[in-house]
Amino acid sequence: MARTSEIRFTVTLDENQVPERIAWQAEDGAVQSTCKSALISVWDEQENNALRIDLWTKEMTTDEMKSFFHRHLLSMADTFERATGETDMARHMRAFGRYFGEEMLGIEPV
Repeated sequence: MARTSEIRFTVTLDENQVPERIAWQAEDGAVQSTCKSALISVWDEQENNALRIDLWTKEMTTDEMKSFFHRHLLSMADTFERATGETDMARHMRAFGRYFGEEMLGIEPV
């Protein structure tokens, strides 16, 4: 029997439609939290295209955004490798993620 699970985002906007607060909750694991940023991507098979929603609150600093992207790039490489088995390309993606960290955050290469 198929079952469903819901993940819900609630975005509070200011008078200029800029996100002030992002709250999210997931039924599985009873997760409920807030965050400063969310990057949500979905695959549209009819259009053969990725659609996305990029949100961040006005309290998120530029340094936090840089760190968020650095970590997101590295985690995308992990997800890509698990989903496709493309170890070599995932290694290249991680190399770019490390380069990004070095340039944007001053993270020393490993």
